[in-house]
Amino acid sequence: MLLIVGLLVVAFSVLVGYVGHGGNLQVLWQPYELLIIFGAATGGFIIANPMKVIRDVIATVPKILGGAPYGKEHYMDLLALLYEILQRAQRDGLLSIEDDVDNPHESEIFQAYPRILNDHAALEFLCDYLRLMIGGNMNPFEMENLMDVELETHHQEAELPAAAVANVADAMPGFGIIAALLGVVIALGYLDADIMQIGSLVAAALVGTFIGILAGYAAIGPISQAMKHRAREKTKFLETIKLTLLAVLNGYKPVVAVEFGRKAMYEAERPSFFELENHVKGVGNQPTQEE
Repeated sequence: MLLIVGLLVVAFSVLVGYVGHGGNLQVLWQPYELLIIFGAATGGFIIANPMKVIRDVIATVPKILGGAPYGKEHYMDLLALLYEILQRAQRDGLLSIEDDVDNPHESEIFQAYPRILNDHAALEFLCDYLRLMIGGNMNPFEMENLMDVELETHHQEAELPAAAVANVADAMPGFGIIAALLGVVIALGYLDADIMQIGSLVAAALVGTFIGILAGYAAIGPISQAMKHRAREKTKFLETIKLTLLAVLNGYKPVVAVEFGRKAMYEAERPSFFELENHVKGVGNQPTQEE
């Protein structure tokens, strides 16, 4: 939604300002200039990126319309799930959660948290490291190193689509200049024509530069930045899982371990201690100091 609002603000500000200075909107409609600029940009994008990145860009851009990938509710569900499954593991032993971890979609614990169950990356990350904990062959230091490697790999991969779009944004002014130069070449062929016709051709050529700069800095560039923010938020969600599990491996009780995870969150999404406590109570659990 913010993407649409932002684009509308840009369009309104530029077009109304242009018309307010006496500009003619019809002059800005140059379909062949658009073809040159966006066609060249698309071709360059295809040349520069492997199919995997192209697919990720196509899949990610529409998601920006839905806003941030994680809100406070997602984090509260995550911490409540972590508390519940770690509490059972502490009470009944790690083997008691083996079936839940191996078949999360059939687990009553996981089914109580559909937001987490439907998040493939977070679910896979959580279950993979719970399996390693059940195996009992890794110490906290080894586990942390492995988590760091996976998180770094995940973050680099998640930022590839944003970087690809950012490269297109950087190139858009250049493509606009190409379109403008081609327009000037056409205009030079009419030097013996009426001055008004030559002026129209030069104006049409300059529109190419305008479109390239505007699209690069006011649309494609901000979209790449929004994609980068999404990648960072996904990594932060996994970091919350990491810190909670490591706290348990280092000997902290689940009620304290979820505090480690809560403190790792961005402030905008971080629930207070009492918000989290009430949420856990609402799904049938109550963290207490005795536990």
